[in-house]
Amino acid sequence: MPAESNFQDVTSSSIRTRTMPQLSGGSEKPRRWIKQYRTETAASTASVLSTITAFPLDSVKTRMQTYPYAGAVDCIRVTYNSEGIRGFFRGVTAPLASVTLVRTISFSIYQRSKYVYSDWMKKNLDFCPLEHVNKNGALPNLGTIACFGAAGATAGSGITFIACPFELTKLSAQVSVLMANQKNADPHKQAIALSYHNKGTFKTLANIVKHRGFTGMYTGLNLHLLRDTLGTGIYFATYESSKQILTTFSGKDAHKNPIAVLAAGALCGIVSWAMIYPIDSVKSIYQRNALMYSKGQKVPVPKIAFFRRDMYRGLGVSMGRSAAVNAVFFSAFEFLKKRINAMKDVVD
Repeated sequence: MPAESNFQDVTSSSIRTRTMPQLSGGSEKPRRWIKQYRTETAASTASVLSTITAFPLDSVKTRMQTYPYAGAVDCIRVTYNSEGIRGFFRGVTAPLASVTLVRTISFSIYQRSKYVYSDWMKKNLDFCPLEHVNKNGALPNLGTIACFGAAGATAGSGITFIACPFELTKLSAQVSVLMANQKNADPHKQAIALSYHNKGTFKTLANIVKHRGFTGMYTGLNLHLLRDTLGTGIYFATYESSKQILTTFSGKDAHKNPIAVLAAGALCGIVSWAMIYPIDSVKSIYQRNALMYSKGQKVPVPKIAFFRRDMYRGLGVSMGRSAAVNAVFFSAFEFLKKRINAMKDVVD
């Protein structure tokens, strides 16, 4: 795999260069910080750009999962008529605040896990996935898929505990108007629903704590953990495998074939969402319902039902969003990486 081709993939040598300081005598000038951490810098900036660009699609997806609409067009029309353009960006502050932290930690865990699992497989199974994918003309096999999938699952489970409060806040902001407008037979639940109406990200978070306590920030954690563990594992396994196939058949290295990187990024998002979407739907429904309950009250958990039509509401929007996010992310990432690499290596 190439050294600096994309967000998910850097070689072990580049990791050592970043993480191990120079121990030579003081004659060498210090390296630019931005060059030393160019992958993290480019990835963080690209993540912000991709999040803002595709957030309206994420908002439509969440609304379709939690409330009945005739389709995506109907959801867009109703949202615009009742809330205007602002309605599509409700809750955007939460993912913007968390995106840098979550991306960086996810990337770090994935990279370290990938090398740990690859070394274990080489030692115990006499097969090294990372050596295999670097061979010219090599194609994915069960070993490489298992290695990248396990590393991705490890990263997904690791970031869940950071991402859950932000995602819950984002969801509550996205559906706050719909909750307030929904007629509820229970006046207590109706009052709670109205308390979320038209509040910003931080006021929404404070409102969650007020009604459900500090542990309320982790409402739906089990479902979130299940979704991110499976989804991130599928994401990275699909990304690495499809990128390997595309670069092998094109006859170019990935860093010289940006189309392969973009296509693999879009494909992995689409495949992972298609596989775990019912879990995400149940998570969204459960979290929405829980917002109308007070601390200590038991919230019924919907059943995860694969291949049931209502569990896939908004899937097309979600897949389109995923393709857009990855297209914007990888385009911005590669552009920023090249600009940073063009800078001088040392500080004058």
